[in-house]
Amino acid sequence: MPHLRVENRVLPAGPTVTDVIANAAFYYGLVRALAEEPRPVWTRLPFSAAAANFDAACRHGIDTVLQWPKPGRSSSLARTPAVRLVLEELLPLAAAGLDAWGVEPADRDRYLGVIEQRCALRVNGASWQAATYHRARDSGLGRDAALAAMTRRYCALMRTDAPVHTWPADLSA
Repeated sequence: MPHLRVENRVLPAGPTVTDVIANAAFYYGLVRALAEEPRPVWTRLPFSAAAANFDAACRHGIDTVLQWPKPGRSSSLARTPAVRLVLEELLPLAAAGLDAWGVEPADRDRYLGVIEQRCALRVNGASWQAATYHRARDSGLGRDAALAAMTRRYCALMRTDAPVHTWPADLSA
């Protein structure tokens, strides 16, 4: 029997509980704002461009250059660095979406500030994970031990009783 499965992988991204909440705030604020636009982004961004964006993001992470609809009513696309797109267009949209959901401004600003910091520092959960792994390898650990060390660090940060971190600045240890 045919069916449709939609996955939302925004929540398990970590590496801290604060990150998970920040991801959710960004995602749900953005979804609300984009869904309420007079001409939603999915009517201006062809599926082929979205698929190419996905592939590029998988390959280049935070350094990706994406195809994105030009502002206004135009159907043309512009190539935009992901960081600039997030800072200049998506964060304001997410903030508006969270306001529409009735999220307290202090909470909105705290969690969207995590996303803003990632852009400013050009680091995200994936780059944190890779850097943590490579630091372990550089310290002399073999591949399996480095993966285990990275996973232990991730699990320690995800514990609800773990100290609060100001991600990503203090996660280098």
